[in-house]
Amino acid sequence: VQLQASGGGLVQAGGSLRLSCAASRRAFSVALSSYGMGWFRQAPGKEREFVAGIGWSAGSTYYADSVKGRFTMSRDNAKNTVYLQMNSLQSEDTALYTCAATLKVQTRTDRDYIYWGQGTLVTVSS
Repeated sequence: VQLQASGGGLVQAGGSLRLSCAASRRAFSVALSSYGMGWFRQAPGKEREFVAGIGWSAGSTYYADSVKGRFTMSRDNAKNTVYLQMNSLQSEDTALYTCAATLKVQTRTDRDYIYWGQGTLVTVSS
């Protein structure tokens, strides 16, 4: 497995979770720090949607409007890990969350992501 997502679970509305995505460095053709990383989610019966992304530099984050101000993405290249801090969770945030890697710059399009993790389930109870 090249990307391993974890941290999902059951949380009440208004609560918080932090997702992690650990990467296997040997799985990548170039250093992990060269990749942009993204989080996507897919709710039951819905299409996969972009949630958050972070560029090669940890300062360049971007978010879907639906999570802006509530979610924060960060990365630790030394640990080959990216994180998604999710606060003020709502029932609409219930989904399977997956991390992915891209060589594109600030893309929200899943077709631009070339490595994918297996996903971690987040369930928000109202």
